[in-house]
Amino acid sequence: MTFAPPRLSFKQRLLGGAKRLLGMFLYLWVLFVLFNLHESIVLAKYQISYGSYGLAFVNAWVLAKVMLIAEDLNLGSKWFQGQALIYWISSRAVLFAVVFMCVHVVEEVLIGLWQGKTIVESLPEVGGGSVAGILSVAVILSVALIPFSAFKAINRALGPGVLRSLLLAGRSEELSSRTRAQPPET
Repeated sequence: MTFAPPRLSFKQRLLGGAKRLLGMFLYLWVLFVLFNLHESIVLAKYQISYGSYGLAFVNAWVLAKVMLIAEDLNLGSKWFQGQALIYWISSRAVLFAVVFMCVHVVEEVLIGLWQGKTIVESLPEVGGGSVAGILSVAVILSVALIPFSAFKAINRALGPGVLRSLLLAGRSEELSSRTRAQPPET
């Protein structure tokens, strides 16, 4: 006989979703601020000032919402089910990078249409507009999303809260002695 997990109340689901959204937002915000910092350093070499850090906040918020919805829809979750975690982690990172790039294009087109431009005039030049540039942006985003995807996959594999307690809580003597007693895998 199997038992269904207890249903969460609306308040519990709302709080859980808010925590997930906040985690996604913070990760993306740090990531986008670092991208902006890199861009400002590169542009400074040519005496071009860059100060668009506020967009990192807005983009992180919007893309965190997109990421939350994609996760709730289990986007791509079934593709590598039962396979090694590395396949799930890398496929999710690539999938979210593609989703982010598509959302960026749609966002720019909508802004352009709002400003009275045509769709073609509104299309952004991702990575300079070349195929190599677009692939470069996709690879950079994919690699940047690997830690987030890995954290989610490992947390799910270990069970709720285990990874968080391992990373954020003090190590107990039992855990320390158990880890010392086991030789590292080669």
